[in-house]
Amino acid sequence: MTDTVTTTTAEATMTTQHETTVATEHETTVATDAVAGQAVSPTTAAAIDQVEAHAAHNYHPLPVVVETAEGAWVTDVDGRRYLDCLAAYSSMNFGHGNPRLLAAAHAQLDRVTLTSRAFHSAALGPFVEALARLAKKDMVLPMNTGAEAVESGIKVARRWAYQVKGVPAGQAEIIVMEGNFHGRTTTIVSFSDDPDAREGYAPFTPGFVRVPFGDVAALEAAITPNTAAVLLEPIQGEAGINVPPAGYLQAVRELTTREHVLFIADEIQSGLGRTGATFQCDNDGVVPDMYLLGKALGGGVVPVSAVVANSDVLGVLTPGSHGSTFGGNPLAAAVGHEVVRMLDEGEMQARARELGARLHEGLRELIGNGVTAVRGVGLWAGIDIDPAVGTARDVCLRLLEAGILAKDTHGQTVRLAPPIVIDEADLDMLVREFRAAVGA
Repeated sequence: MTDTVTTTTAEATMTTQHETTVATEHETTVATDAVAGQAVSPTTAAAIDQVEAHAAHNYHPLPVVVETAEGAWVTDVDGRRYLDCLAAYSSMNFGHGNPRLLAAAHAQLDRVTLTSRAFHSAALGPFVEALARLAKKDMVLPMNTGAEAVESGIKVARRWAYQVKGVPAGQAEIIVMEGNFHGRTTTIVSFSDDPDAREGYAPFTPGFVRVPFGDVAALEAAITPNTAAVLLEPIQGEAGINVPPAGYLQAVRELTTREHVLFIADEIQSGLGRTGATFQCDNDGVVPDMYLLGKALGGGVVPVSAVVANSDVLGVLTPGSHGSTFGGNPLAAAVGHEVVRMLDEGEMQARARELGARLHEGLRELIGNGVTAVRGVGLWAGIDIDPAVGTARDVCLRLLEAGILAKDTHGQTVRLAPPIVIDEADLDMLVREFRAAVGA
């Protein structure tokens, strides 16, 4: 069964109320998170107040203000250290201030940082060659943000459908999954089923068909002669680290090959070491037609994203048909190239596999004790919180008090994605404090 209508399930979130008391210029501002009942320092309160006054309110962050960071740890403006177990949604896979990545960035800063693609740069060629080789593909389209990679992938798939597959002009369709998260642009939220992402942004871009994630029969039924591509996350991150049934990705690969449809894997969060492999698709033994990459590709230093595919797909692009002033800039290329070198060595993937097994073993012991389910692969976990112990945000605030940064999603799920460089002892502390936070 396909779904082309927005669903009505809203994300249940707890709101945080900050009470501010201002007396004279010599007195301080004190902000209190009503959920946790924890007062923050005047320094933290002032920093938060400044953001709340002048930045758009499109985020609801926890009451912590990070000033410095190293490895898997960050330090706030009051000098308190926290174990970072979100890693900027997997952007910091290799840790904060990774020496190799900073060295690559510093070296390039002294040379040239931006030329635009109107000219060649010495840094771009080695980067795209190395990334194509890592992905076992021919070509790379360098961009900046993950959403740009997704938008670019959509454009390439549509152009491929018209020029190669022979779909009638204006009729190309892309099949997407329920619960998807691919970014925040108008076109991308057009095929989201999250009301928070969609409300107030219509009219939406047509040409997308939604089917249930993990349902091969529904996917097969949705394919028509006008289908250009199937776009999916091998593991759905924002939806709560949803892992599809065993054999699902292989079935998608077989089906798309048979039906002459592109298989596009959004590995922006799941790729580049996070799940114990270079790509999550590797763990399932499949190779998509197109990889969408981002986040960790920039090493947490600069935004770097890419579309990676063979020349029979990316070759549909011609001069003037797509572009980006900053896409593939020398600074981004230098950092991205070092990321690829690190992944070529395989140490990060192995570490994520080994530590991930340790993390999941500890978390699974909590099921039935404040936790109703644990999902994930490698150093990536979604933990469903028993409503009897509170919301996921309640748990994140308790973890914050214990010196651990984590993030809630969809009301009852906590997401964990610590940097791959995390120490075993710190990982054990995470499990121990999580146990305490859910009262197990």
